[in-house]
Amino acid sequence: MDSVADIFDRYEAVRHRLPEARFQTPNIDIDSLLDIADQADAFVFDAFGVLNVGDTPIAGAAERLEQLRARGHAIRILSNAASYNHEGATLKFRKLGMTIASEEVITSRDATLANLEPGTWGCIAAPSDDLSDLPTPTVRLGDDPAEYDQVDGILFLSTETWTHARQALLEQALISRPRPLVIANADLVAPRDFGFSLEPGHFGHLLADQGIENIRFFGKPFPEVYELVETTLPNIPLDRIVMCGDTLHTDIVGAAARGWRTVLVTRDGLFSGHDTRVYCDKASIHPDWRLQRI
Repeated sequence: MDSVADIFDRYEAVRHRLPEARFQTPNIDIDSLLDIADQADAFVFDAFGVLNVGDTPIAGAAERLEQLRARGHAIRILSNAASYNHEGATLKFRKLGMTIASEEVITSRDATLANLEPGTWGCIAAPSDDLSDLPTPTVRLGDDPAEYDQVDGILFLSTETWTHARQALLEQALISRPRPLVIANADLVAPRDFGFSLEPGHFGHLLADQGIENIRFFGKPFPEVYELVETTLPNIPLDRIVMCGDTLHTDIVGAAARGWRTVLVTRDGLFSGHDTRVYCDKASIHPDWRLQRI
C-alpha cells in the first residue's frame, strides 16, 4: 500500500470488522482547537500525524497542549503504538518536547495487556522490547516453526522485523492448530518520515481474509482503548470529549462509536496533500470538525 488511495480502499475493504458509528453532519472547518475549546472538557490526541511524524514533532503541537491544559482541559494521548511499554511511550513524547504525565498517555498495548488471557504467548516484538511488562510467560517468535507450535496464543506487538516468510509461518501455524491471535496495534499503516510503514493490523486482516478466526484487534478504532481513556475522565460527559486524529477509519470511527466528538487533522498525517472531503464523502465518515494542525 504505497498511496493514500490504496490505504483508504483497504480500510474500506475491512470496514465490516470495525465498530459501527453514526455521523450526523458534515465536518466544519476550523483554524485551531481554540475555536471549539468551549465545547470540550477533554481533548484526546492521536500521535502520528497530529503531534508527530515519526521522530519529528509537528510545529506548534506542544504549545497547543500547554494552552489547552492552562485553560482547564484534560489532555490525553491515545496511541496505537504497541512496540514499547507504557514508560517508553511516555518518554517518547517527552523527548519530542511535550510536557506529558504518564497518566495522560493511553496506548493499544495498555489495552491489550489488560485483556490478555493466561497462558504462554508467542510474541512478535521489536528486538529492543524486553517484554518485561507482559503478565504471562512469553516466547519470542522468529524464523523457527517450532517456536510457533509451542505457544497457547500469539501476540503481535511490532512489525519492525516482520517478513513475508514469517507471515507465512504464522499463517500455517494458525491453520494447523487454531489459537488466539491478538493484534496489539490495529493500524494498517503509520506515517513516518520516509512514508508509510505497515503495522500489525495490516497483517492481522490478511489472516482474517484467509478465514482464520479468533483474531482480536486492540487499539483504535476498537472499544477497549477508548474505555481506558473514559475511566480516567469519570466526570466528563462523552460528548464533551473530543478526539483529534488524522485517520478516518481509526481515530474518527472509533471515537464516534463511543459518542465522542471528533476532529480530523489533515496536514501531516495520512491525508497530507489530499482533499479530505473526497474521502469523507466516499466513506460517509464525517468528523464534527476539520483543521490542518491543532
